[in-house]
Amino acid sequence: MYDICIVGSGAGAGPIAYELTKCGKKVVILEKGGFYKEEDFSKDEIAFCRRSVVSSKLKEQYHLIEEKEGITWKATPTYKSGWDFWNGNIVGGSSNFMSGFFHRLHPKDFRLLSEFGAIEGANIVDWPISYEDMEPYYEKVERIVGISGEVTPYKFQEPRSTKDFPYPPTTEHPISKLIDKSCKDLGITVVKTPRAIMSVAKEDRNACYYSNYCGSYGCSSGAKGSSRAALLQPALKTGNLTIITHAFVKKLNERDGSVKEVEYIDILGNSKTVKAKIFVVAAQAVESSRLLLNSKSENFPNGLANNSGQVGKNLLFSAGGVVNGTFDESAMKLKDLMVEGLFVNRTIKDWYFLDENRKGGISEALFEHANPIVKANRQKWGSGSILWGEALQEKIYDKFNHKKQLDFEIFNDWIPHDNCFVDVDSHYLDKYGIPVAKIRIESHPKNVEVGKLLAKKTERVLQKMGAKNISSSVSPYPPQNLQAGGCRFGNDPKTSVLDKECRSHEVPNLFVTDGSFMPTGGSVPYTWTIYANAFRVADVLKEVM
Repeated sequence: MYDICIVGSGAGAGPIAYELTKCGKKVVILEKGGFYKEEDFSKDEIAFCRRSVVSSKLKEQYHLIEEKEGITWKATPTYKSGWDFWNGNIVGGSSNFMSGFFHRLHPKDFRLLSEFGAIEGANIVDWPISYEDMEPYYEKVERIVGISGEVTPYKFQEPRSTKDFPYPPTTEHPISKLIDKSCKDLGITVVKTPRAIMSVAKEDRNACYYSNYCGSYGCSSGAKGSSRAALLQPALKTGNLTIITHAFVKKLNERDGSVKEVEYIDILGNSKTVKAKIFVVAAQAVESSRLLLNSKSENFPNGLANNSGQVGKNLLFSAGGVVNGTFDESAMKLKDLMVEGLFVNRTIKDWYFLDENRKGGISEALFEHANPIVKANRQKWGSGSILWGEALQEKIYDKFNHKKQLDFEIFNDWIPHDNCFVDVDSHYLDKYGIPVAKIRIESHPKNVEVGKLLAKKTERVLQKMGAKNISSSVSPYPPQNLQAGGCRFGNDPKTSVLDKECRSHEVPNLFVTDGSFMPTGGSVPYTWTIYANAFRVADVLKEVM
């Protein structure tokens, strides 16, 4: 029997394994995918972005997406729609493929209801913990996972226990200075973006070598702060961590009010079990809810830890969109513009709060993804028709040699409400015969309203910079890679799944440590907060054990 069994190996799992193995506890991780190391990652666009080698095949394992059509709801399997909510079924999970934009939540994010009041049709609540409870763990992530950056004071600066980041910022592209100047002229403070990417070598991890292919790709230097590189590989060196790969977890078996074992299917299709004293679920929000809902027992006929009916409810994504513009030699010197690989590292956070009564968000600057197939394919359109031959060749050449597209990704709060949740449907089964997750997706009207407001503000920056062809896209449809909620924590067992320590209210040896615990998401990517919270829960587990 193990001391701790963890389902999943991403940002919610790594800190638990890292901390508890150092204390001499025997930990086992069950990971659905394989174990890729630095030498296994390449910049193959076909393999990693178009026909993913690290995600489930949709014909075999899919999700059911429920969308509103008129007054009814229609469910469509993702193998028909092409939507893909798998974000990397490998050791380290989706943290291997993130871009590493790391921002803390603001203290007010922990008390949105108290600060801004209720929103009609929404389920806004305050967190059961404060920013002050989380701050030491944000700092811990900076040191252990590794965050490179430089603190830039701005009017909504989060309190810090340290003066600056422990590692210097990654090298910046020349366009960053143009952003700085343009924002200054507009009276906007621009922040240097912290990145979970090592600018210098750290232990067994090499510094970033600026390959130009970061987001959506695994890191072949170990610079990116994935759960695998930063936490699990060091944990393996203790001799106290076992990672079982290609293990599809089908059910947590509960008896007498506690989880006794986890049941999984191995790579050969054999059913096996693992026993442990404590079980931690960290399979990413959608799949964590699905697992609990499918883990029914006599004590929990509606799913494990779900007698409250709250498992899967108040699912979160990230609201917002993209604003972009094209730059050429009319905006800056071509030799500077066409530099490849370096990071923009600029974020506008002056609009995080629009006023004392309204929450806003951020605008995160980055270049259009370097993927050559996608970039070339987009050049095929002329004036209402498809280009061929020499005309297409010249346009592609011009795109790759004389122009760059700068994007600003808009992040604002995804408002939790009753029509965004995870359920399971016994009529739709994966290749193992297990009900798949049915995800109902409806965006609260505030999501688009705030996103469009932020986009308009961001357009002014691109105009000041001299960009051409400026356009915005703010959609009610969510990005599939940013998931949270579904097992929100709180003090009331009737309205939450977990207590403030991320332990099930109903099952004392069950914890959930991925983004599922979050009742609201803030206006930033979730990964830093998931890491920090998992380190916080690791301290709880040390005391429990």
